[in-house]
Amino acid sequence: MVLALIVITYVLALLTEERWMVAVLLFVQTGTVWQTLRVSGAHAGTRLVAGVVFLLALVAAGLNIFARNLPLIGWTFLAASALYLLAPFSIVRDLGRRRRGVDGQTMLGALAAYLLIGMAFAFAYECIAAIQPGPLFGERGDGSLADIMFFSFVTMTTTGYGDLVPATNPAQSIAVLEALIGQLFLVTAVAKVVENWRPRNWAAPAKEGALTGDDTPGEGRR
Repeated sequence: MVLALIVITYVLALLTEERWMVAVLLFVQTGTVWQTLRVSGAHAGTRLVAGVVFLLALVAAGLNIFARNLPLIGWTFLAASALYLLAPFSIVRDLGRRRRGVDGQTMLGALAAYLLIGMAFAFAYECIAAIQPGPLFGERGDGSLADIMFFSFVTMTTTGYGDLVPATNPAQSIAVLEALIGQLFLVTAVAKVVENWRPRNWAAPAKEGALTGDDTPGEGRR
């Protein structure tokens, strides 16, 4: 369900063009983060803080519909970014605490955490685009939320197409941080999978006697 909610949020973000759609997007984000924190066993206090922050973000998004001159939209995306960074840590902590092997749930959890990190940075870029005086991508302007989502995942995977480039700081520094976090996540996640993954048709580990080469019948009684 968490992965399905993340995909729905991503699609809504691609379609968000009007200000009222931001409130709808944040409403779905609330359910996504809440479900993520619930299934990953986050503390009740953490879920309460997440609910309060998103409630304030929804109020700000509602006010932004009528008060068009206020930069409230930027702060709503900042709140979304903070909570979308909180959720992956809760997922990773839960996977490390409860699952010793690698199964389907582990793979889905790692994928959900990776997608949440990319979307969190995308919302951070959207916040900067709404607050800073200059355009986010220089001559390319601020770009749509779909453009920013594309830039975020291209940066996190260090693909680097170069069609969208942050013009100034702090967006440039955030892009560097996202690339580092993305690579560290991939390295640690792949290492965890390789360490714990065992195909079903593999035989059980050999006994200690076999490892020492002492497998000749009757050898130990001579």
